[in-house]
Amino acid sequence: MSIPSFGRLVRFVPKSGNDILIGEPTDKNVDVGAATLAGKDVEVSVFSGSSVLSPGSSTGKTEVIGRVLSPLAESEVGTIRCIGLNYVQHAREAKMTLPDVPVLFTKPSTALADPYPAPTVIPKHTLKDDSCDYESELVIVIGKKCKNVSEATALDYVLGYTASNDVSSRTSQFAQSQWSFSKGFDGACPIGPVLISKELVPDVGKLHLRGLKNGKVMQDCGLDDLIFSVPKIVSFLSQGTTLNPGTIILTGTPAGVGFGFSPKEYLHEGDEFAVEILPYIGTLVTKFEAEK
Repeated sequence: MSIPSFGRLVRFVPKSGNDILIGEPTDKNVDVGAATLAGKDVEVSVFSGSSVLSPGSSTGKTEVIGRVLSPLAESEVGTIRCIGLNYVQHAREAKMTLPDVPVLFTKPSTALADPYPAPTVIPKHTLKDDSCDYESELVIVIGKKCKNVSEATALDYVLGYTASNDVSSRTSQFAQSQWSFSKGFDGACPIGPVLISKELVPDVGKLHLRGLKNGKVMQDCGLDDLIFSVPKIVSFLSQGTTLNPGTIILTGTPAGVGFGFSPKEYLHEGDEFAVEILPYIGTLVTKFEAEK
């Protein structure tokens, strides 16, 4: 399977109907997440394919986004891989020693979620804990099956990148040594708003990430602060393990998460959180609701 050629892909439902479409925004500079949040029309050149893994080519038709979806469907991602403690500044914030190898935990595919306007739901059983937290992250998307790959060839298997909020229940997290339960609830992995080709960003260290809670900047860091690079992460996770096309890998979060503040900056019903990765990816917006 070869890696398809594209710039920025968005998966969406158009204003004109209910079909799920794939395409490229006609404005190469538009921040899809910020524009749709502001109620602006975002025009997309529709592709012939039905998945970012095989998007096809431009049909010559355009549509306006009615609702942004996660770049990949739940059925495509399999087990979601996540790397913990992967920024130097976050390790210092947590007063933890820098790891020698990537720290892996997983989320189930049912944690995958769409960006705004889909709500991010705080699970009912965690409400009493008042510890819903955010983590702004870059996501690697695998485009070609790989196993036992070297760091030198790892990028050959990468399709591109998007953004995620690794939504976490801190009380549940700190009660266990494994993090999959506390970070794997339904909807705890919104991704988007677009998938960008690795060709747009040969060096992810040149990207800049911010996390904003209700418009206030909480996280602000260049991706040159990553402890383990994209090639290192892909190579490490592929040792003895097949990574299928569609596999997504969250690469960790920088300093500034809610539990690091005093008082804590946790999330509640009505809060809005934005993960901004510039250039190209734009803003992943999520609005939080308490489960009824």
